Amino acid sequence: MLEIIYRDEHLIAINKPHGLLVHRSSIAADVSEFAIQLLRDQIGQKVYPAHRIDRKTAGVLLFALDKESEISMQQAFMENRVKKQYLAIVRGFTPDEEIIDYPLRKENGALQDALTKYKTLEQAELDIPLGKHPTSRYSLVLAEPETGRMHQLRKHFAHVFHPIIGDRTHGCNKQNKMFKDKWKMETMLLHAKQLRFAHPVSGQEIIISANLQPEFRSVMQVMGWA
Repeated sequence: MLEIIYRDEHLIAINKPHGLLVHRSSIAADVSEFAIQLLRDQIGQKVYPAHRIDRKTAGVLLFALDKESEISMQQAFMENRVKKQYLAIVRGFTPDEEIIDYPLRKENGALQDALTKYKTLEQAELDIPLGKHPTSRYSLVLAEPETGRMHQLRKHFAHVFHPIIGDRTHGCNKQNKMFKDKWKMETMLLHAKQLRFAHPVSGQEIIISANLQPEFRSVMQVMGWA
């Protein structure tokens, strides 16, 4: 059963677990379960995805319950009228605050503006040597992407040399292997914490938040973070 964290006549949101695809994809032909199908079967009515988050990312995933609301919310996401907050555990000690203004390429090669703001919430230094370093350092960051490019946070944190732990595509292979070997942890530590937007019908401000999934919480404990 999916965890439903918001529902009204027009919208419904779940706390998506790590590893669950939003919908059927040709790049994951082996997968038989999808958030759309599971939620539809759970509530007994059709749902329409208002946006997408990566398969490996957990947290707030919003659906519409009618086509009009779907169109309105997709437009709001495209026009950056939806404020998004993510939590991520990254390699190294990040600065207190930073703005990453770094264009990203689309699949056709065209460059798109991409802007991410983040601040550091926690830091930890573990007595675990890795490579040439005698210890291993990590940061918990709260990130707010101002644009919505594909894999934006993953690419942006890799660009500033603080890759997200568990990101096999853009991350650090040595760190990912260590987390797998030492803690049997292969989850990408990126969590969609909150969405804030104007309701497409009432205009009322809606804030939807999702609690961390167990995998993320277990790494927080390893780091000594509350």
